Amino acid sequence: MKINIAIDGHSGCGKSSTAKAVANLLQYKFIDSGAMYRAVALFFIQHKIDLNNAISVSKALSEIEIDFRFNVALEKSETFLNGENVEGEIRKMYVSEKVSPVSAIKAVRDAMVSQQQAMGASKGVIMDGRDIGSVVFPAAELKIFMTATDIARATRRHLELKEQGEHVSIGEIAENFRSRDLQDTTREESPLIKVADAIEIDTSDLEFQDQVQQVLNLANSKISTENNV
Repeated sequence: MKINIAIDGHSGCGKSSTAKAVANLLQYKFIDSGAMYRAVALFFIQHKIDLNNAISVSKALSEIEIDFRFNVALEKSETFLNGENVEGEIRKMYVSEKVSPVSAIKAVRDAMVSQQQAMGASKGVIMDGRDIGSVVFPAAELKIFMTATDIARATRRHLELKEQGEHVSIGEIAENFRSRDLQDTTREESPLIKVADAIEIDTSDLEFQDQVQQVLNLANSKISTENNV
């Protein structure tokens, strides 16, 4: 029996990379909800969409098609926006700065949640984001909440951006995380919260493989329990 796994938490805690690794190990489908909102933000930026204009936002959403394709050579899933590979572009800082205000728009969230719930209807899905356990998959068999200190998150992201040739200071990245945390936890639509039945994992001092193993152990335990019910 397959289950759905919801992983929520703050930006830069390793949610997506952990979810991807666990999905591969369980042979589950991984859905990067954060990438979906980043893709919407990129489209809005490219087309100069006024976030306060409901008509413009609605029209833009009707023109957006997001999907994920597995890159065999790189052994990873990549994000496509209207048929174009935008995996690298959506990770850049200018897009990161727009993600929270874009994802706070109700019409945007409604459109993305509808797509996400359809993807998870058949179970066997791992999805990470801000409101997966609270809104998208409130009945998920396993819910996890990941967190980490500002400095730990900023240091990791700094290295990632440096490898991509983008030079941003750790202080600037940490400030971006604090700003996004505030927007994510205080927004009116689907704020970031730790639901009562979520298991918290602090990744500040964890090696990547350790956090993957923790989630994998929890998943296998839950799968075993569900199969014995």
